[in-house]
Parts: sequence; C-alpha cells; structure tokens
Amino acid sequence: MKISSEITTVLQSLAEQQRQFVNFFFDNLDLEQIEKAVQACLECQGLIVLTGVGKSGIIAEKIAMTLTSTGSRALYLPAANFLHGDIGAVTSQDLIFMLSKSGETQELLELIPHVRRKKCKIVTVVSDQESRLSKKGDLSIYLPVEKELCSFDIAPTTSTSVQLLFGDLLAMALMREKGFTLEQFAENHPAGSIGKKITLFVSDLMKIGNELPLCKPEDRLVDVIVELSNKRCGCLLVTSPDQSFLGIFTDGDLRRALQAHGTLVLERKMGDLMTKSAITVEPDDLAYQALQKMQSERFVMIAPVIENNKVVGLIRMHDIIHKGIEK
Repeated sequence: MKISSEITTVLQSLAEQQRQFVNFFFDNLDLEQIEKAVQACLECQGLIVLTGVGKSGIIAEKIAMTLTSTGSRALYLPAANFLHGDIGAVTSQDLIFMLSKSGETQELLELIPHVRRKKCKIVTVVSDQESRLSKKGDLSIYLPVEKELCSFDIAPTTSTSVQLLFGDLLAMALMREKGFTLEQFAENHPAGSIGKKITLFVSDLMKIGNELPLCKPEDRLVDVIVELSNKRCGCLLVTSPDQSFLGIFTDGDLRRALQAHGTLVLERKMGDLMTKSAITVEPDDLAYQALQKMQSERFVMIAPVIENNKVVGLIRMHDIIHKGIEK
C-alpha cells in the first residue's frame, strides 16, 4: 500500500517535534543530578531496585534489565507488588528508584513510608520538581519534558522517551565506572545475536589446513588456477616456504588480469600478480570485529588469518554472516 503524501507530512512534522522535545530534554538536563545518582549506585551494597506504575513501570523494568546485563545488580518490582508482599525482598542496603512523570503517582507515594521503615535510600525520577514525590526522595532527579508528542499532551510519549534516555545514561556511566569488560558482557549474553557477536572468534569459523588455497610466489598462474577454483575461497594466498604471508590474489584480480593481458597472463608468476597488502585478522579476534574490519575502509569478502606473520587460516564474510552475525 502506498503511503499518502498527507501521512508523510504528518510523520515529518512528528519527527521534527520529537527532535525538538528531545533537544529540550538534553539542553535542560542537570547532569550533576545524574552524577549523584551514579555515585549512589556505585555506593549501593545491595540491589538497585526500580519501580513505577503504567508506562513508567515498563520503562523502569527495561532500565533494570539494562543495568543487570551491564554489570549492575538490579531488580524491577511493580509498585502494586511492592505493597502486597514483595517489599519483603528489600533490605536496608538496597537503593530504590521511583519513576513517575507527574511525581504524584499514588501507589508510589503510599509506598514511601514502608520503604523508609526498611531504611532504604530513595531516588525519585520525575518531570515535575514541585511534585510530592520529588520532595520525598533522598535524591530527586528532574527529567525536563517540554510537551508530550501526543496531540493532547496526555499519552506518555516524550516523557517515557526521556526516562529511557536517563536509564541508558545511568547504566552506561556505571558500566564505564566499574570497568565492565567485553568478556563480562559475553558471560551475561550467552545466546542470541548479542551472544554470537561476543562469543564467536575468528578461530571458530576460519578455514584451516587442506582447506586453505595456498601457492608460492614462483608458481605460474596456469599451475595454480585449479587450486583457486577447487578451494572455492575466492582467492589464493601467496606464502613463503615457512608459511609467511606475502600477498593475495583474488577472483577479481584474475578477471582484471585476463582483461588487461589476455591468456598470456597465465604464464606469469604469482609473485608478480599478487597484491602485497591485504586486510588481515588474527585468530583471537572476535568474528564480529573481523566483520567490521572487512566492511570498513575497503569492503572485502575474504581475509587471511595471520598469527606471528604466518598464515594460519582464512575467513570469509559469508561464513560470519551465515552464523547470524551482522554489523
């Protein structure tokens, strides 16, 4: 179905409005408040517990999940569950984040005295600095909202977007302050696309041994063209007797050489035809990093795997993508 020009105009207008609203948020955000929240999280000896009602609750849950996956022990508890038994899981060492655009959410206001009895520190995250919730927190974070994207300024749209942005700032700041490593991230994401990106290495996917299309610099093209065809790697790797990498000759090089010199090129030596420089990777590189490298300055489909200047393998972009890894 073709989108009408009227809908396109509406979408363009909405996109521009949301850009303005997000810019308003960043232009008026007090980073010192965020810094205090980060510090409170770093000092927390227990759990970082997030709660909220409605759409704010959904955002609170997402923030808790992001914190947990990036090295901070966090938990989401719905406000209603808090008041019906789940508060028993909270200890004096925990830090409680309460999210509410209005700062007048009744369930959160009712929750505060019970949390106080647990001697927990409370951080309120609101978009109204004069609200009751804002004034009851040990620390209050103000998230500036100019207007909801909703035409009636009612449906939570911009307000939930900035809550999410706040959560991302908090999680990423904590991740950096704690020195959270890629290896730790991998431990938390063993499955799915993220897991593959940070657990699969070049050594897991590369061709080795008899699979490698190898030749020597003194070999004539006519003598190794069968190797180029049979190994189906799209290239020949030119090596010295001790397996040092000297250069690469690709299917594309073959086509260009035949166009330029005709069949006479078949008598030429590989040392004269090879390209001496190539994008190379190492066996301990992540397959995802290899893909990024291959897609960077020069988009290449194959890369020699080099260790101590010796050819130990060959990796193809096709094999990486086939594993479900994409840039």
